[in-house]
Order: sequence, then structure tokens, then C-alpha cells
Amino acid sequence: MREHRRVWFLTSNKGKFREAQAVATASGLQLQMLAAPKIEIQSDNLSEIASYGAQEAAKRLGIPVVAEDAGLFIRSLNGFPGPYSSDVFKRLSNKGILKLMEGVSKRNAKFSSVAAFCAPSRKPRCFTGSVFGYIGLRPRGVGGFGFDPIFIPTKGDGRTFAQMTVREKNRLSHRAASFKKLSKWLLTVQANWLKTPLANDTAQNQPGCLRERLK
Repeated sequence: MREHRRVWFLTSNKGKFREAQAVATASGLQLQMLAAPKIEIQSDNLSEIASYGAQEAAKRLGIPVVAEDAGLFIRSLNGFPGPYSSDVFKRLSNKGILKLMEGVSKRNAKFSSVAAFCAPSRKPRCFTGSVFGYIGLRPRGVGGFGFDPIFIPTKGDGRTFAQMTVREKNRLSHRAASFKKLSKWLLTVQANWLKTPLANDTAQNQPGCLRERLK
């Protein structure tokens, strides 16, 4: 049986975690959710946002962590909402985006993801993934999260991400692509970075020193 190594994923988004966890597990990594505060900078670059979050958390918590940032880039809206997707979704939701695209025939878009890994006193390493598709005319599906109900991947079967299971979405998605690259790199190049005392505990039973740092 393949030995699974643990690594901390800095996120409180359960949907995002489930997708990344499935990819990591298949690669031999046991991804652990770390719902600690994540410091995000304002930037037009996903790599800058993800790498800063990973580096800041690794320094603050004293453990190797993964941080991820993703965005929906719509061509007819000049790449909006892009790196601001999370905030835009909270303000506008899917209905707001569809409102902005009323009457627009060219609905090309892409989802991009950057997964950044950083160990204490090290520089972060970023891994990217993208999936091309288009924006539907109305929301469809109840799965996934965020803009999934309005995004239809080009290489799919006409369903939105929200109409797919996690397994189906991971065959196509931006997040699956970035985490596959990250997992492969960790296991083949930097496996020793995962051998930390904190990496042997579960998120539900985090060690005392970690709990103190999270306060």
C-alpha cells in the first residue's frame, strides 16, 4: 500500500478542500485542512496572492503550508472578475455576472488556479492550472461552489461544473491541474519538507503549539 504523507492546506473553503484533497490522495498525499487566518494582498496576479499567503502563513505558523488562489477570467469583460473573483461573487453572485453579460454573444472564459507551497525560511513555489470554457445563459446545477453553476468547460459534455461530481470536475478543472503538479513535485523533489512533527496530527486534533499560533 502506498504511504501517504500529510501536508497542510490553508483554506476554510470546504468545497475547494474536497477537490484538492481528492487529487492529493490519488497522488499519495494526505491533504489536511488548516482553517487558519489567510493574509491576502491586493494584486492582479494570482501567483503573487497565493505565494504571499503561503509564505506569510509558513513563517507565522512555523510549518510547511499550501495556499491557493483562483479566478474566473471572462474575455468580454476584459478578464473580470479575475483575481477578485471571491469578493465579486460575494457582492454580485452568479446573477450579477449574468446581468453584466446580457446580450453578449461571445462568452469565452477560463478558470485559473495557482497552488503555492512554502516551508518556513524558504521561498514559495507556485504551480498553475487553467481550464477554458464559456459562460452559460443561466445557472445550472447545485454542486460545486462560486461560479461553478455558470461555467461550462469546453472539453466537457455541455454540463456546468456545478452539474458534475467532484471526480468528474477534477478530470477537467484548473484546481485539479495545479494540485496534480504540486503533488508530483512534493513527492519527487521535496518529500523531506513534509516530515515535520505537526504534519502527523489531524486538523481536528491540532497540536497545542499550532493552536496557540492560530489564536
